[in-house]
Amino acid sequence: MPRAPAVKDTTDVVETCPVARAVDLVGDRWSLLIVRDAFDGTRRFGDFQRGLGMARNILADRLRKLTDAGILDLQAASDGTAYQEYVLTPKGESLFPLVVALRQWGERHLFAQGERHSTLVDTRTGKAIPYMAPQSNDHTVLTPARTRVKKVG
Repeated sequence: MPRAPAVKDTTDVVETCPVARAVDLVGDRWSLLIVRDAFDGTRRFGDFQRGLGMARNILADRLRKLTDAGILDLQAASDGTAYQEYVLTPKGESLFPLVVALRQWGERHLFAQGERHSTLVDTRTGKAIPYMAPQSNDHTVLTPARTRVKKVG
């Protein structure tokens, strides 16, 4: 399997941190909001633009970047029109836990008590999804103190 190209930081050193590589690809506001909207069913350029209120050139750049990275796929419109649609790939769908984690962090820390906000619900039950937290193999919640990064080299 071919190795993913290394992302380089400002000192031109090969980046070995998965967080840094992920942030380089999807860490800007627009890319994450495009992915969020794709999870919500947005598929067409014009719909992304209207929903996000972003400039066409910036949207085109981010969609190209996400498509080139294999997060989105450009397909013929599902309704048979001449339009094309952006659809999440399995790689893109695997960003769902990241979007949920950001949502839940925002709910906990960026809204006043009782302030209204959108809610992510389970379509089967209609209830808000439970809080996500990293777990060990024995299903206990992991805190930062219970983990460490094994650096390369």
